[in-house]
Amino acid sequence: TPGHQDFSEDTYRALAAADNAVMLLDAAKGLEPQTRKLFEVTRMRNLPLFTFVNKMDRPALDPSEIMDQIEQEFGLETYPIVWPIGDGERFKGVLDRIDNVVHLFGKGDRKSKAEVETVPMSDLETLKARIDDQELYDKLMEDIEILDELIAPLDMDRVIAGDQSPLFFGSAMTNFGVQLFLDKFCNMGVKPLGRLAKVVEEGKGKKGAQSKLDQDDEPNDLVNPDFGEFTGFVFKTQ
Repeated sequence: TPGHQDFSEDTYRALAAADNAVMLLDAAKGLEPQTRKLFEVTRMRNLPLFTFVNKMDRPALDPSEIMDQIEQEFGLETYPIVWPIGDGERFKGVLDRIDNVVHLFGKGDRKSKAEVETVPMSDLETLKARIDDQELYDKLMEDIEILDELIAPLDMDRVIAGDQSPLFFGSAMTNFGVQLFLDKFCNMGVKPLGRLAKVVEEGKGKKGAQSKLDQDDEPNDLVNPDFGEFTGFVFKTQ
């Protein structure tokens, strides 16, 4: 996320150990200065980058405008996995283009989780009634046609290489679209990889440990994610 610049160094260090990255955008603001800086780091590390556009339950930029921003400024092609239906007070939900199902947004108060109803695209009569907005329904049908005809297909090889970013929309405050994103992310993202590490035998005190390290500074042991003695602490990642 853009985050505060004071935390940038923490984020840079976290990305050094990451296998994937998620770019979180504000639907009303699009790309922000700190987003641009963090993107440079992910590009240097060739990390697969997933994009989640947040706050769709508030007035937002047109989704195609957000796609254009990412492509023009980052040279990164996006592929909408889900597509929003409206925004702000008229936000109706998202279309899952992979499963061809619409997840309808049931607005509650701002502190409660949104209610979700799913309608398959094969049941257009029910979908039209549930959306209950002729303009948004017509726009959805038009958007589907445009996306199918003009957007390059999803290419997982390019995603893994960091050349194409799967694109998602939702509202984290109401927890709408978040689980949908996480499920897709777990299926599509690069699985955790092993890391080269330096195994050090404990010496007596800090000087003993340092002397062991000085003998061979290069990491020479592969620590896999399921290594039984590995523990980690995640703190203040953005």
